[in-house]
Amino acid sequence: MKQKVTDLLIKTSILTCIIFLISCGKNTNNGDDNSASSNKVKLAFVTNATADFWSYGKAGAEKAASEHDDIEIEFKMGDGTAAKQREICDALLVRGFKGIAISPPNPTGQQQMINDWANKASIITVDSDAPKSDRLFYLGTNNVEAGRQAGELLKEALPNGGKVMAFVGVGDQANAVERYQGLKEAVAGTNIEILDLRTDEANIGKARRNAEDTLTKYPDLAGMVGLWAYNAPACLKAVKDKGVAGKVKIIAFDEEVETLKAIDTGEIHGTVVQQPYEFGYQAIKALRSIIIDGKTPNDLEIPETKQKFIATKMIRKGEGADYLKKCQEWKKGG
Repeated sequence: MKQKVTDLLIKTSILTCIIFLISCGKNTNNGDDNSASSNKVKLAFVTNATADFWSYGKAGAEKAASEHDDIEIEFKMGDGTAAKQREICDALLVRGFKGIAISPPNPTGQQQMINDWANKASIITVDSDAPKSDRLFYLGTNNVEAGRQAGELLKEALPNGGKVMAFVGVGDQANAVERYQGLKEAVAGTNIEILDLRTDEANIGKARRNAEDTLTKYPDLAGMVGLWAYNAPACLKAVKDKGVAGKVKIIAFDEEVETLKAIDTGEIHGTVVQQPYEFGYQAIKALRSIIIDGKTPNDLEIPETKQKFIATKMIRKGEGADYLKKCQEWKKGG
């Protein structure tokens, strides 16, 4: 009996040793959870707010990451505030991220914030620029030109002019300022009167209330322009509730599914679409080239202005379904 117990103890000890050695072999990288992962350069993309628009950017970023085995990425969405973006980026830097692409919701107010991050990692701005900061360069839309395109669509929708209200999330964000500027430039000298720019702090519920309040205050309103992706769908809900769908013309930005479907039904006149898939794809590719390959912005053919623009286009009735199909392909990484 003693011999059997002794043999059992010996076998148990041997098994324990084997398990211990296997365990040690899996954790030879100074205690890191995953040695393969720890060898990869960490890159991130941080948006200004949460919107379906950014799902296409995420697909592009993931596609870029899939083409390289030396990087890993995280895609984070903000809530429309600089405070949330600070929280996200500070946490990423503590975790050792070497490059971050950001869309700052308050470029002027975030200048020092961005400069601090640029001392610790490679920072580029996407969609919304902070040109006075130490970011390496901007990648995205020429928002003044995009605003002009929205103005051209508005002139098509309102050939006889009329009162128009514009809507956006954060009024002092660079893309909002520039789109509104371009919109006003495009309609200058016409009978279109831009009343004001209403903001909602990236709150979709407030966006709809803004639209409803505007329709109540201006019963003779002729048009609405949504400068951020969710604004036009919010306006569409409001005009339907008020029974003025089709009478009040709506101009949109970006490729919300509801927007593209409403364009083909004639409920929204048109939209100016960007290329968020390319935002995500090109941003991650650029950060990798800079950090791993040692490339400079000049090597990447970034202009001396430190702004690389990605073209926008106008979508009108009859083009919504085809563009929606393209968007769905983006989400699949195509």
